[in-house]
Amino acid sequence: MSGSALALVLTAAICHALWNVAAKGVRGDGYLFVWWYDLWSTLLWVPVGIALLARAGWPWSWGLLFGPLVSAAVHIVYQLALQTGYNRADLGVVYPVARGVGPLLTMAAALAALHERPGRTGVLGALAILLGIVVVTGGRGGPDRHRAMLGVRWGVLTGAAIAGYTLWDDHAMTSLALLPVTYFAFGSACQTAMLSIGLHRHDTSRLGTVLHRHWRQVGVVAVLSPLAYILVLEAMRTTPVSLVAPVRESSIVIGSLLAWWLFKESDPVRKVIGAGAVLLGIGLMVVSG
Repeated sequence: MSGSALALVLTAAICHALWNVAAKGVRGDGYLFVWWYDLWSTLLWVPVGIALLARAGWPWSWGLLFGPLVSAAVHIVYQLALQTGYNRADLGVVYPVARGVGPLLTMAAALAALHERPGRTGVLGALAILLGIVVVTGGRGGPDRHRAMLGVRWGVLTGAAIAGYTLWDDHAMTSLALLPVTYFAFGSACQTAMLSIGLHRHDTSRLGTVLHRHWRQVGVVAVLSPLAYILVLEAMRTTPVSLVAPVRESSIVIGSLLAWWLFKESDPVRKVIGAGAVLLGIGLMVVSG
């Protein structure tokens, strides 16, 4: 990995951890919050995406249409699952579980569908991720245990979506050769449109209240989430996803430390150790590939 690619991915990891902290600070009204930050992202990035498309000579392909559409559908699952998890459980549980489950599911799919053998290093990586998840969800029983298990459930669903959009993004950047910013911008517009269709199922009278209370978080997510995403897409253009993925996941440890510092979540040392084990496992699985 080149120095420029490493800088891109590390910056993306910091941005990713920071916007997740902002999202964790929102209680309730998850659907409306997600709709707001998707709308702001669309308004911010679509003009940039169109400008870059025009600068490139308006290259057209069907991939420019269905690529962002598929990405948007998977990202909506990711966003809503993540926000629900943060509303019901600790960031120090949901975040590392979500980021660790993606590689595990990818390996499971390869074993089931492609009959691949992960090798000893890959198996050790998978075991390290599972051990890390056990560590971050361990501790006291009772309500704390129930809250931790809720975090695992929503983290697993979020991780499944992460695996889906990561593989699709890699395909969009390499096989479809789409422009990263344009691809993201059009995907964001599709997300906003899809979420708008479902707004009638929620209390839309609270839209103004949600924005008034959480405009700072909306702004942070609308700026930093796309920035982190675009930086990773840019790195994928020159660097294999197998190298990008583990460096990107350094955000796991950053997020766990911020969860302890800002939200005073319990057992910070245990959660950071577990997050570190998840990060180590991801690295081992990538090396084995």
